[in-house]
This record gives sequence, C-alpha cells and structure tokens, in this order.
Amino acid sequence: MNQKLQIIIITGMSGAGKTVAIQSLEDMGFFCIDNLPPTLLPKFLDMVDEAGDKLNKLALVMDLRGREFFDSLFGAIDSLSNKEHIQPQILFLDSEDEALVRRYKETRRAHPLAPHGTPLEGIQAERKVLEDIKGHAQYYIDTTGLKPKQLKEKMIELFTEEKTSTFNVNVLSFGFKYGIPIDADLVFDVRFLPNPYYIEHMRERTGLEKDVSDYVFKWTETKQFLQKLTDLLIFMLPHYKREGKSQLVIAIGCTGGKHRSVALAEYLGQALKAYSVTNVYHRDIEKGKEKTHDK
Repeated sequence: MNQKLQIIIITGMSGAGKTVAIQSLEDMGFFCIDNLPPTLLPKFLDMVDEAGDKLNKLALVMDLRGREFFDSLFGAIDSLSNKEHIQPQILFLDSEDEALVRRYKETRRAHPLAPHGTPLEGIQAERKVLEDIKGHAQYYIDTTGLKPKQLKEKMIELFTEEKTSTFNVNVLSFGFKYGIPIDADLVFDVRFLPNPYYIEHMRERTGLEKDVSDYVFKWTETKQFLQKLTDLLIFMLPHYKREGKSQLVIAIGCTGGKHRSVALAEYLGQALKAYSVTNVYHRDIEKGKEKTHDK
C-alpha cells in the first residue's frame, strides 16, 4: 500500500451507540464490519493488504458480543503498531448507567454479561471488563444526552477531513409503467406535461437529446412547475441535512421513463448542484426499445 490504512476500532458500553457510530462511518466511505472477533483482525488485515489501495478506511466494531475473544484485543492492536502503513485508532463510546438501563428497558434486551440478571448488573460487570481499553482509547464520546443525529454529527466532526456532513442528492427518472422506485424519498409525477411521444420523430428518442428536451421545456406549465419544484427542494435540503439524513432520492416519473422525466431529472441535477453533491440516474431509459412506449 502506498497510503496509510486508517482503522477505527469502535468499542465501549453495550447500548452506548455503536450501531449509529459505525453507520455514520459507513456513510463517510469507511468499509465497516460489525462484531469482528479480535483474533481474526490480523488475518483480515492480510486480506486487506492483498487488495492494495482499494481499501484505505476501515471501521470495526469489537465488543462483548465476542467476549470470549475480547481479551485478545490488546494483542491484536499491538500487532498493528509494527505495520508502518496502518494507522489504528480506538473510539470508546460510553454512557451513564441510568441512560443505559433505560435503553435496555426500551428495547427489552438482556445485557450480554447478565442474560438472566438485571441490566444494571450486566452494565457494572461490563465497566470492569472495559476499564483498560477505555484508558487506551484515542477518542471518547459520552452519549448520555445525545440523540442519534447528534452522535452522527460528532462522528463527522471527528473522522471526516472536510468536517462537514456528507449529503448526497440522487435524482432518478423512471416510468410509472415499470413501477415506482422503492427507495425514493420524494416522488413527482410529470405525466401532466405535454408528451414528446406523440411527435413521431421524437418517439424513439430520449430526454437527453436536445430537440426532445427543448420540446419538454418550451411549455409554460413546464417552466412554472420547475420553478416551484426547484424552490421547494432548495428550501427542503438544509432541513434534511439538519435532521442527519445522509442522502435524498428524488424520483421524477412519466409513463415510460424516456422523455419528460429524463429531461426534468437532468435539469434538477444541474439546479441542485450548488446545494449538495448531486447525481442523476435514468432507471428506465433503455427499456422498451424493441417496442414503442411512453404513451
């Protein structure tokens, strides 16, 4: 490897937010593994070495779910110190006993160290086991009063170089005849706009071509719709970011997903670039080539 491999080892109290922490790192581009036994860490890193520079950011959760292996964690971390290309860091997540007990009661889960006892008994036993690793952690977060989105913000503050939240907008064109995208957050139906399908020389072309897009955009209703929709989305985006959302999927649909939705998705992709990282996809643009569609 030509660059350092950044490894974040997430550990700490059960119920303190390790799931939110690793999901946040995944959103930041880390390759993440939950509940990796420490004894397997050296072998896993050998596999990473074989991958070359394809992986340069790893996040690993190691906690007491694998408690029979947990004693080997220090040995695994020490073995990393001999590798110049590896930069290991430990993140310890903690919370006050009262908050942890409340979380266990809310989820109705048993503590892994007290499956037949009270949550508090398990929490107290876990603190003793984790005392040493807590002292070796480079990062420490107390999640007692934090909501999930606040913990995510702290993760971004600690581990992203840009120190700003990663937020992506994906604009997707689709055809209703092929079904509404299941991962769409917002769906807009543009079948009310004049349809290029009924112009014979445009029928088998797409909204990516200038004459088709010019036809779609020449109508007053198209211009009014785009102005209102763009204003609405520009208003909404910062509020989605504030709530901790990492991506937004905006689906624009016409009948076949070839003409109107494609042209409008391209327009929105350009209009929103100043406000977020924006990508444009056309799900159904290649479908139905063997027969006419977008009726």
